[in-house]
Amino acid sequence: MSCEAALSEQTDWPSAINLNKKDRTLELVWNGAHVTLSHKVLRRSCRCSVCESTRRKLNDVIPVAADITLLDIEVLGSTGVRLYFSDQHDRGIYPWSYLRQIAFGAVDAGFTECLMKGWRDE
Repeated sequence: MSCEAALSEQTDWPSAINLNKKDRTLELVWNGAHVTLSHKVLRRSCRCSVCESTRRKLNDVIPVAADITLLDIEVLGSTGVRLYFSDQHDRGIYPWSYLRQIAFGAVDAGFTECLMKGWRDE
């Protein structure tokens, strides 16, 4: 199953979201499917201009400290969320569709492939 096929089966935004600071995960529920994303994966997935530029230079995901922590979440309605990390990074907005891509695309297509798809296709 491709990233796009996995995404098309999901609704726009999750019915539940929980920041689990102890386990360093963000827990989301889409159509009854529970997904857990690590803070490290989320930080590496930032799509702000600085992170995108770094990713292009490296041609890979950005390096992130193993102990990175998600400190807070700002829900931006039907748009997505803004995430606040322990390395003071808070520039990226994570649209719901992008979080679904990270959550559901990783199983069949590989995290790096789904993450990189957008700018490699330009």
